[in-house]
Amino acid sequence: MQRVAIVGASGKMGTAATQAIGAAQDLSLVALVDPTEPVAPPGARWVAAIEDLDPAGLDVVVDVSVAAAARRTIAWVAEHGASAVIGTSGLSDEDLRVTAQRAARSGARILVVPNFSIGAVLVARFAAQAAPYFESVEVIELHHDRKRDAPSGTSIATARAIAEARTASGAGAPADPTTTETLEGARGALGAGGIRIHSVRLPGLLAHQEVHFGAPGEGLVLRHDTYDRESFMAGLLLSVRGIGSINGVAVGLDAVLAR
Repeated sequence: MQRVAIVGASGKMGTAATQAIGAAQDLSLVALVDPTEPVAPPGARWVAAIEDLDPAGLDVVVDVSVAAAARRTIAWVAEHGASAVIGTSGLSDEDLRVTAQRAARSGARILVVPNFSIGAVLVARFAAQAAPYFESVEVIELHHDRKRDAPSGTSIATARAIAEARTASGAGAPADPTTTETLEGARGALGAGGIRIHSVRLPGLLAHQEVHFGAPGEGLVLRHDTYDRESFMAGLLLSVRGIGSINGVAVGLDAVLAR
């Protein structure tokens, strides 16, 4: 039975993760990490910081906090050669590069998951399949107004998957006839392979993404909607259970999702 610690346990995702992992018959929740003391289920102790954990007393660290705290978690996991599922958005490519170096030295297993939604991962797969057949593609991600980073990690990963598929097929960068932005930034951010990403932040939303493809005479729209954080729990549990199959650092739920 895997022993699990949750970093960011007092947050909304942390609370949901506490309930899901606590209810799993094959997992044991042993510690909750958060500056604010959360409600701990029987058998789980609370510590204020990741450094207060005993690495010998757990098997997997789940971090659903914020990027600054996740960097501390990654450093601690790498130092002790432990295993971690990082479900925090806002980590940069440089963060991932440094994480990979640390994991290679210590033998740590780290799975970085921008989105635990299985549906969102499938949209990225479908988008990669469609990418070679359309001249243009753009990504729109929509989130609640409390999300701090933009664009979302999921949209960045989706754009990367599309770009890789286009490169492999010889399609190249999408066409963009725009020569002048009347308002700077109107065309969105440039993601991997020149793919435009547009971010929307509004109250009432949770997490949503659209991938728009265009070709002469036709279009294709892929959309995924998350209405409740409960939808993330199946992917989170899948990640925890599958961490043993990860070597070094992997990014995305796709790493543990069967094809």
